[in-house]
Amino acid sequence: MTAKKRRSEADTTLAGLHQLLRDVFFRRRRFYYHIFPLISALAGCVFVCFVALFLLFSSPVVHRDHLHLTLFHGRTSRDQGIEDVSNSGLELKSSFDVSESGKRFERDVWVTDQSSFFYGCSNASNKFTPAAEKTDPDRYLLITTSGGLNQQRTGITDAVVAAYILNATLVVPKLDQNSFWKDSSNFAEIFDVDWFIKFLSKDVQIVKNLPTKVGKTLTPHSMRVPRKCDPECYETHVLPVLKKKHAVRLGKFDYRLSNKLTTDLQKLRCRVNYHALKFTDEINEMGKILIERMRMKSKHFIALHLRFEPDMLAFSGCYYGGGEAEREELGEIRKRWKSLHASNPDKERRQGRCPLTPEEVALMLRGLGFESDVHLYVASGEVYGGEKTLAPLKAMFPNFHTKETLASQEELAPFSSFSSRMAALDFIVCDESNVFVTNNNGNMAKILAGRRRYFGHKPTIRPNTKKLYRLFADQHNMTWQQFSSKVQSYQVGFMGEPNEVKPGRGEFHENPSACICEDSNSNGGRKPSLVNQIHHNHTDVKENNNGYKETNNLKNEQTATEDDQEWSGLEFLEIGGDVGEKRLGSLADSDLGVQAKPEGPELEELFSD
Repeated sequence: MTAKKRRSEADTTLAGLHQLLRDVFFRRRRFYYHIFPLISALAGCVFVCFVALFLLFSSPVVHRDHLHLTLFHGRTSRDQGIEDVSNSGLELKSSFDVSESGKRFERDVWVTDQSSFFYGCSNASNKFTPAAEKTDPDRYLLITTSGGLNQQRTGITDAVVAAYILNATLVVPKLDQNSFWKDSSNFAEIFDVDWFIKFLSKDVQIVKNLPTKVGKTLTPHSMRVPRKCDPECYETHVLPVLKKKHAVRLGKFDYRLSNKLTTDLQKLRCRVNYHALKFTDEINEMGKILIERMRMKSKHFIALHLRFEPDMLAFSGCYYGGGEAEREELGEIRKRWKSLHASNPDKERRQGRCPLTPEEVALMLRGLGFESDVHLYVASGEVYGGEKTLAPLKAMFPNFHTKETLASQEELAPFSSFSSRMAALDFIVCDESNVFVTNNNGNMAKILAGRRRYFGHKPTIRPNTKKLYRLFADQHNMTWQQFSSKVQSYQVGFMGEPNEVKPGRGEFHENPSACICEDSNSNGGRKPSLVNQIHHNHTDVKENNNGYKETNNLKNEQTATEDDQEWSGLEFLEIGGDVGEKRLGSLADSDLGVQAKPEGPELEELFSD
C-alpha cells in the first residue's frame, strides 16, 4: 500500500513537472513569436538608415532641382556623338548631376574686381599733329573691307590710322558686299557716316567720295599690303605709289596694320573704334528695345555669342561628337578649301582651337556659379545639329532668348535681310549685357572684349579651352563640386578683369592697353563717368548716344608691343587669289620687293564674326 502510494505521488510529481516544463516552453515560444518580428523591424530600420547615411556622405551633390545632362557613361555629347543621340530615341541620363548649390566664386559674379581703379583714355598727346597741319591735299586713300561686320570694323579702324600715317585724306570705306555674308549694305546704312567724319575731323580728313580734278574723277590705283604692315612698311611701299597716283585703293583691308604702333596711334585707333564708329539711329533704337526687353525680364543677364555653324566647324578641323555622319558631312564642306591640311581633331583640341559646344558652355557657366534662373541672350547663326545641339544649354538655362524671341517679325523686318545689320543688333545687346560670354575666338569676341575693357571692365568670359577640354574629357571621374572648383580655377585670367592680359599681347582690338589708364588715387569707388568720357580736341563736338567725353587725367602708357600670339586658326589662314588687285611684290610702278600671302575670297570672312 505504501509502495502504491509512493508511486502515485511520484507520478503526480512527474506530471506536475511535465506540465510546468510544457507551460514554460509554450510561453517562451509565444514570447519569441512576438519578439522576433520586433527585432527584425528594428534591424531593418538600422540597415535603411545605414544605407541612407552611406549614400549621403559618399557624394557632396545636393539633389535639389538637379538637371540631367546629355552625358553617356561620363562623356559629353561631343565624345559620344550628336548623331548617336538623335538616332537613339532613348531618354538621356547623366552620370553626374549639376547642383544649384555648387561652390560659388567668393566675389560677385556680375562684376569685376578692381574695375574702379581703371578707365578708358584715348586723348591725344601734345605731340600728335592734327590733320589740318599734315594732310597732303593730293593724296587720297580708299580701302575695301573684308568679312563680316566685326572684321570690317577692324579694317575701318586701321584705315583711319593708315591715312594718318600716309598724310592722306580718307575716302569713306567701302564695305565688303561680295563675301560669304552676302550683305549689300553700304557704310552709311550701318554706321552714322556724318558723325564718323565730324568726330575725326581733327585727326584725319575724311570725304564721302573721291573728288574730281579738272573735271575728271581720280582713278585709284589698286594694291594690297601684307598683314601686320607697320608704319615703315606703309611709308616704304604705299607712299611712293600714292605720291605718283594720288589715289590708292587697298583691297581686303583687314588686319593690315601692325600691333606695334606708337601710343598716339594706338589712341587714335581707340577714338575710331570706341567713339567715332556709331551705328545708325535705326539700328541703335532697335538695339535699345531689345535691351529694355531683357531688362524687363531680369536685372542681370548674360549674353552668349555662340559660333557653331557647319562651315566654321568644318574649317576648324575639330570633332564635335557626331559620329561618322558628322565626319562625312563636315569633311565634304572642308573640301572647298583645297589648301587646308588634313584635320587632326585631337591636336586642335589640345591646342585650344576648338570652340566649345553649347553643352560645354552651359557646364562652364554653371561651374562658375551661374544658376538656372539666369536669363541668357544668345547671339548665333545656324547651329549645327539644330535644337538637339541646343537642348543641353536650354535645359541648364531655360530662360533662353534671342532677338527673334524678343521682337516680332515686323520689328526685325528692316534688318532681317541684311546679315551685318542683324549682327549689329546682337553687338549692341552683347555690349550692354552684365556678363558677355563667348565659345570662340572670333572677331566679335575680340572686339567686344576690348570694348568692355575700355568701358569699365565689364565681365567678359572667354573659355580657357586648353584646360577646359581636359576637364570635359575627365568629368566622369569627379563629383560636380570637384568639377565646379576646377572650372573656377581654370577661368582665372579669362574673366575680363583688369590687368589679366599682359600689355601688348594679342590683338590690340581685344586688349587696348594703351587706352586703359589706372587711377592710382582711387579710393575704390566706381567711376563710371571716367570711363564714359572723352575730350581730346573734340570739345566743340556735342556727342550723344554712343558718344562719350574723357577726363584730362592722362598717364604715360606703355606702347603696345607685337607679341607672339597663339594661332587661332579661324581668321588668318589665306588661300587662293583675287582678280583685279596687284600685290606689292608684282607692282610694275615700283620695286617694292614685298610679296603678300595668297588670299582667298572667302576663307577668313567665314569665321570673322
